[in-house]
Formats: sequence, structure tokens, C-alpha cells
Amino acid sequence: MKIKTKLTLGVGLLFLLIILVSTVGVKYSYDLKQETENILTSNYNTLQYSRNMLVALEDSSEKAWQKFEVNLQHQEHNISEIGEKEITSELRSNFSAYKSNRADQVLLSEIRTGIFRIMEMNMQAIERKSEVAKATAGRAAFLIAITGTMCFLIAFILLINLPANIANPINELTESIKQIAAKNYSERVRFESHSEFGQLAKSFNTMAEKLSEYNSSNLAKLIIEKKRIEALINNMHDPVIGLDEQLKVIFANEEALKVIGVNSEDIIGHNAHELAVKNDLIRNLIRDLVDTESRNPTKQQPIKIFTNNKEGYFEKETIHICITPTGEKNQLLIGHVIVLRNITEHKELDFTKTNLIATVSHEFKTPISSIKMSVHLLGNEQTGFLNTEQKQLLHSIDEDAGRLLKITGELLNMSQVESGNVQLSILPADPREIIKYAVQATQTQADQQHVKFDIDIPETVPQVLADSEKTAWVLTNLISNAIRYSYENSTIYISVKELKNKVRVSVRDTGQGIAPQYKDKIFERYFRVPGTKKEGTGLGLAISKEFIAAQNGEITVDSELGAGSTFTIIFNTIS
Repeated sequence: MKIKTKLTLGVGLLFLLIILVSTVGVKYSYDLKQETENILTSNYNTLQYSRNMLVALEDSSEKAWQKFEVNLQHQEHNISEIGEKEITSELRSNFSAYKSNRADQVLLSEIRTGIFRIMEMNMQAIERKSEVAKATAGRAAFLIAITGTMCFLIAFILLINLPANIANPINELTESIKQIAAKNYSERVRFESHSEFGQLAKSFNTMAEKLSEYNSSNLAKLIIEKKRIEALINNMHDPVIGLDEQLKVIFANEEALKVIGVNSEDIIGHNAHELAVKNDLIRNLIRDLVDTESRNPTKQQPIKIFTNNKEGYFEKETIHICITPTGEKNQLLIGHVIVLRNITEHKELDFTKTNLIATVSHEFKTPISSIKMSVHLLGNEQTGFLNTEQKQLLHSIDEDAGRLLKITGELLNMSQVESGNVQLSILPADPREIIKYAVQATQTQADQQHVKFDIDIPETVPQVLADSEKTAWVLTNLISNAIRYSYENSTIYISVKELKNKVRVSVRDTGQGIAPQYKDKIFERYFRVPGTKKEGTGLGLAISKEFIAAQNGEITVDSELGAGSTFTIIFNTIS
């Protein structure tokens, strides 16, 4: 129970008891007052009137008789006891007869007797009412005593228990604080109640646990560990920069200082925002920390940095450091570590490989084209007739040469993409013309597979910003793949839909589809779905993605195993 609730109930109960005692006292005081007033206003007045009439009888003057008459009239209007009215009426008759015959002593004696009877009746009434008043007073005293005793007992219980319930935990907490002050950090407070003291005990124990943790750590050990970590970081060959949660630079190893081109005094302890104003590299490094939308784990391009009198390539990795404080459940971000991995050597090897592939592919392309031309000339009947076996051999040579020519073409395109030498001519283009060209280029392949096209293009489609040649190559590759992986006598659906400032082109087949675990890998270079028997180099989709991305477009895939695949390209329109 909450402390506030306890105090409210205790004080409220005392308040109710006070109201109860006050009510009983007021009630019986009022009853006593009513009975006392009844005696005073009725019986006591009758005695006064009777005494005045007796005094008037002793005086025979006319004024005395008038006084007797006035008091008799008052008595007639102040009858309060049973039988008093008859005695008063008899007194009136005797007084009237005596006024006519004042010499009659018998009437005078009867008048005195009647007055005495009225006085005696009222005296008895006063005694009786006094006894009733005494009984009422006794009963009031008894009830007030009982009520007061109950109030005293309850108040006494509250006085003993309520302060103890509040003071004891405070005393225990005070003693525990003294123990903590004496560096006894193993001290704990254990309150089982669910009151504020329970919450206070939980907070106190958390504080004590943290103090114990801090006390257990040795400052010398911390300094040694700090120096050890600094030595490890400084001996790393990769640049490393540490920042706190407010993006203030905590440390930077020597490699990082060389790459950034500053001294340690100019960067450590400074806010990265301030450094980014003067240093483009730092601004590039903290971009994903400042822009929360760019914190998503997307593939980043290597950073080109001029260092050691030559250009170097680095891959940036940002590590967010989070801890769970002692006694708490939620993680707390305490800083970031930026690591730059030097991939210059790998990049140079990659350039060498790209150049080699480009050179070899270019050298292969000419003789392969000559082979195809020679095969075509040999197949011409004007050069001579061939038998069936010779024709089959020429057909096989032509297919192999075509396959080699396609592979060399893809290798050349990939080498252009890797070297960054892709020459794009992004101009307004008509999506219908591009689709028409791609369909015509794959019509022969579709006829061989008995595959039909279902083309859905609106009559009016806005022009898109694209390189017509590269985009046609991409669509041709997507349609060719759809034909290759479709079943015979199936249909490939090509549709165009206008979106807000964009145009979406979709190529959907009803073939075997792609397993979920391979959907995210099909755009990777040289990747082929395991188990497929179709020929290919695994470069087509990778090149397609690079071409579309270079045009600020987007290419995606939606596939379900056994239900076919849908490749979608989104282009920007002319705004």
C-alpha cells in the first residue's frame, strides 16, 4: 500500500472518529437542553404563579386581587401536567365565588388548598423530569465515554503503527546510507512492500551495485588498460576514429591522423560537426551519423583518399557502440567507431584484372566475329554444297561462336562498368520504341521456344530520361532470360505503367521462378542459381543493374518458386 494511501486512511479514520464523538456529544447536549428548558418554561413558571397568588391572598386590597387574577390567567395558559387543568378550573370557580362573598373563609381555604395542590403537582413533575434528565446525562456520559475510549484506542493504534511504518524504513535506509558512506558497498535494502519505499529500495540497491562496481575497479588498472587500448589502436594499420554519443572525437590513431592530415591536438576533443566545416573527409565520414536516413545498411562505394603521395582506396565501416547499464534493461548508445580499411592493393589488382579482361575480351571479339563470318560463308551454297554432317558441324560452330561473342560482349560491358568508363547518353526516350526494339531482338528466340508476348502499353506514355542503347540492352537481356526460363507454349507479359514522375516497365514470366534464398543474390556478378541447366555467365543481371543505376533508375525482382518471376525497371520522367 502506498504511503499516501496509509496517511489518508489514518487521518481520515481519526477525522471520522472526531465527527462521531462530536455528533454524540451534540445530540445528548441538545436533549439535556430540551428537558431543562421544559422544566423551566412549564413547571417552574407554574410554581412562580402559585407563589404570587398565595402572596396576593394575604392582601385584601383591590390591587392584590388584580394581581391574583393576572397570575391565575397565566396559570390557565401554562398547564403542562395531567390533572392540572381540572385543579386550575376548580381554583377559578372558587376564586369567582370568593370575589362575590369575601367573608366566606371556607372558599378561601379551598383556594389555598387548590394552589398548594398545583404547586405539589409541579414539584413532583420537576423531580420526575430531573430524574429523566439525570438518566439522559448518565447515558450521554456513558456513550461519550465508550466512543471516546474507542477513539482513543484506534488513535493509539494509529499512533503506534503508522509512524512506525513510515519511520522504520527511513531509519533502515538511513543506516544503509551510513554503511554506503563507510564504503560498505555490499549493503542492500530489502523492502517487500509495494509502496514508495519499495521503489526507493530498488533505486538504492541499483546505486549500491553501481558503486560496488566502480569501487571494484582499480584506477591504476583502468589507466593501464586505457594505455593498452591506445597502443593497440595506434598500432593498427587501418585508420580508426572514435566519437562519443555527441560526436565529439575521443581518439584517433596515427594512421587516421595521416589520412585526415591533421595533428591530434586539432581533432581530439573537438566536435565532428565543427571539424566537418573545414575538412571534407571528416564531413564524408560522419555523413551517415548525421543523416539518420543513411544509417541503413547499404553497400557503400570505396572512398578515394590522397595519402602518402598517391591515391588510396578505403572502405568505411561505422560501428555503433551500445551498452546495457548495470541494473537497467535498455541499451544505451555511448559512441561510434569509424574504421577505414585500406583496400588500395585490392583495388589495384581489381583494376589490373579489369584491364586484362577488357583487353582479352576486345582481342577475342575480332577473331570470333571472323569465325562467325567464315561459318556464314561456308554455309552459303554458292561456295559449295555440304552434306548433313558438315551442316550440323557448321551449326554447332556458329552457336559456340555466338555464345563466345556474347560472353566477350558481357565481359567488355562489365569491364567498362568496373573501370567507370561507361559512356551514357541520357536523353528523353520513348519507352514504347525501346520495348519494341527489345521484343524484335528476341522474337526469333521466342519462336524457337514457342513463347508468346502479351504487351500492355498505354496509348500515351511520357518520355523517360534514359540511354536508349543501354536500356534496350537491359530489356533485351531481361526478355531473353524470361524466354530461357519459361516453359514451351507459355506467355511473357510486358507492361508499362505511369507513376508519379516515374514510369514502370515490368517483364513477367510464368517459369520456374527463383527460390527465396537466392533473390538477393541474382544481381551479384557471376552468380547463377544452383541447379540451373541453362547456359550463361552470371553477368547479365549485374550489368543490367549497373546500367540502370547509372541512369538514376531502379531495377527489382519479385519471384515465387514455381510461379515465375517479375523484373521491374523504374525510370524517371521528364519533369
